[in-house]
Amino acid sequence: MSMSDPIADMLTRVRNASNAKLPTVSMPHSKIKAALAATLKDTGFIQDFTEEDLGHNKKALTLTLKYKGKNSTPVIEGIKRVSRPSRRIYVNSTEIPRVLGGLGVAILTTSQGVVTDRTARQRNIGGELLCYVW
Repeated sequence: MSMSDPIADMLTRVRNASNAKLPTVSMPHSKIKAALAATLKDTGFIQDFTEEDLGHNKKALTLTLKYKGKNSTPVIEGIKRVSRPSRRIYVNSTEIPRVLGGLGVAILTTSQGVVTDRTARQRNIGGELLCYVW
């Protein structure tokens, strides 16, 4: 069965695993998911990610989640999908929103790859607004 929104599926898996305090979460691999995972790692929301070959031309993407403190509070407090297949949201460099006054991150897909809101503002580029992470 095909998925209508694989990015929303990825974000939901990460949100659920984070709330359940699981150490890792696995999902089907795609290039956009791997780029999104790399961006989450660069911003410090996850520890690491790995790509595993399952054979028969299939791969899996496994994210190692990050927790803080004695109570193992998840670093990812919230994650929200913005642009959906039924309603795409595009912004230019002057319209990129600030998430929680700069405490969170907006992730965009641009002509220069998947980048954070800060990077897109520095490069003066816009794109499709994928999600908010805080």
